[in-house]
Amino acid sequence: MSKHLGAHRLMRLLLVTVLLGMGSGCAMVKMRTVATPDFTAAKRSDVLSSGKLGHATQEALQVIGIDPATCVKQTADCISQMGQRPGVSNEVRLAALAELWTLSALAQAEVDRKAGGAASQIAGDAWLETARYAYAYLFFSGRTPSQRALEDRQLQVRDYYNHAVEQVTSGLFERAREQAAAGGSGTGIHVAEQGWKITARYDALGLQSVPRSMMAASSISFAGLRSTYRRDGFGAELVVVMEPQRLTVPLADTEPEERRSPASNVPLFSEMPAVNATAVLRFAGNSLEQILASRELSLEVYAPERTQTISMEGNTVPLAANFTAAYGLWLADAGFATESLRTLFGRSEGITQPHIYLMQPYDPDKRIIFLLHGLASSPEAWVNLVNEVTGDKVLRDKYQVWSVYYPTNAPVGLNRYTISRALNRTLAHFDPQGTAPASQDMVFVGHSMGGILARLMLSTPGDSLMESVLAGFALDDQRRERVQRRLGPILRYQPQANVSRAIFIASPHQGTDIANRGLGNFIGKLVRLPLTILGGFADVVQLLADPTAASEGEGDDKQKPRVPNSIDNLKATDPFIRAAAGLPLRSGLPYHSIIARRDPAVALEQSDDGLVPYWSAHLSGAQSEKVITAWHSVQETPEAVLEVRRILHEELAEDGDLPQGLQPATP
Repeated sequence: MSKHLGAHRLMRLLLVTVLLGMGSGCAMVKMRTVATPDFTAAKRSDVLSSGKLGHATQEALQVIGIDPATCVKQTADCISQMGQRPGVSNEVRLAALAELWTLSALAQAEVDRKAGGAASQIAGDAWLETARYAYAYLFFSGRTPSQRALEDRQLQVRDYYNHAVEQVTSGLFERAREQAAAGGSGTGIHVAEQGWKITARYDALGLQSVPRSMMAASSISFAGLRSTYRRDGFGAELVVVMEPQRLTVPLADTEPEERRSPASNVPLFSEMPAVNATAVLRFAGNSLEQILASRELSLEVYAPERTQTISMEGNTVPLAANFTAAYGLWLADAGFATESLRTLFGRSEGITQPHIYLMQPYDPDKRIIFLLHGLASSPEAWVNLVNEVTGDKVLRDKYQVWSVYYPTNAPVGLNRYTISRALNRTLAHFDPQGTAPASQDMVFVGHSMGGILARLMLSTPGDSLMESVLAGFALDDQRRERVQRRLGPILRYQPQANVSRAIFIASPHQGTDIANRGLGNFIGKLVRLPLTILGGFADVVQLLADPTAASEGEGDDKQKPRVPNSIDNLKATDPFIRAAAGLPLRSGLPYHSIIARRDPAVALEQSDDGLVPYWSAHLSGAQSEKVITAWHSVQETPEAVLEVRRILHEELAEDGDLPQGLQPATP
């Protein structure tokens, strides 16, 4: 009896165990450890970053009974079922649909690429759907963007939207070009195709002509720029590229004067021919149902330097921006390196007069930083300084950058005159009354010979410069008066009054011995002035020449006066540079020096930067002097850029113009 009872109990125990096993099925939970990087990658990976659907969309598909793996080949079916099946909230559904449409658009774009054609209407339609569902999620899913501010999912959906707008805008831009070619304005177009009605406007950019091209900022990168400065936010970051204005005279100096392009044909100033832009799509409708039912929308394009936030469906959202792309693209396409050397040696395709470049669209409420490059150089010398200044939000909000491009073979005194004239005429064009903040409190920054020019523009010459030119010539009163009258506007002038500060970088204020020997002397002999300069001063040369001297013979020719070039003016023994070094700077003007020395083991007073000795770059009375271990091109170093930024922040603080809670950086 007891045996039967024991067997019975054993059978019951086995039966309970089997039943428990059947109840748990095969989906037994097992634990494994996940490394933090793996967890983060799995959580944030999505169709844009990895080409695979993100974790959140896969979860949503599984909740409504769809295998995520099937969606790669059956995306349209997944989209249809995700839109119809119950089980997930509107917020989850809209986010998943935005990613599924992104998957569909990317797949079609790959098909179009392999076919070798332009983007198809199928791809365009998919990108519009991506943008629409992302837009609905962001603004009509029940919570505001600010309520989801710290959620990874919102950032993913924002990226789907931004990328979709980027793709849509490219196609609409080509339509705008076609319309402009047919006689339209090119700034506003209406497209009705495949059931979509799109109004696109580019007016907010303030373009003066139809752009040559438009590209996504995310599609380009640059060598030579240390940093890329962006502002995260809403919208597609773009670069609009205009046709550049020609600054060179195409014919060689040997061509007859009548065949040359007159100086008046060369523009005095221009905005940078590449413009930062940010585009957004705004869908018609006041409710989720209307947004999903409507196929009507508008494209708006903004200048991100002027617009920081926009209103979208009652929400104030930051506008995305890339502040580096346009600047980098312009420098990459400009060809400054070759052109500046051609200019120095007087070759064709060189420039013959200064040109003012505005690094951003003119803003009357921002102070101007005016950059003057050095010998055999161009605005490209400032590549990292401009990028870092415009990447600094405080400085970007308070300053705009102008850069002069001038012929570095011309005499220093002549360049001072033509640069001053170009600057003041450009200011007068934008601000005829001279009352805008942009016309006041400018900051001059000059490197190398550009520092000499900046100092001349801010000095009071009196008769010193004139006497330096006339010294050594035996002139009667009549000839002397005629020379002075001719050279007076160039050598006698008043300092620039609307400059509040100057920064001199590796500037040979007292010249350099290197210009008078070795390589410097060799290069000086190769420098050739264009006929536009030589012809312009032929009468002065004739007046300075001794009329009683013999006119024949090689020896006599060597004694005839000639127009000096820039290398001549940089020699420490040159009368002009010696006179310029003694000129007083405008009273009360604060100025700063940034000086390079190549070998810190050498005593400071005996040091140099390879081209400029310390004794020439040093200026008594400077508010600050920063010595950096570097070669002559010190303006490219992070230390020099940080020092310029420190000085600019300090100026804002002194003027009470620094934003609340911010303090200038210490040296």
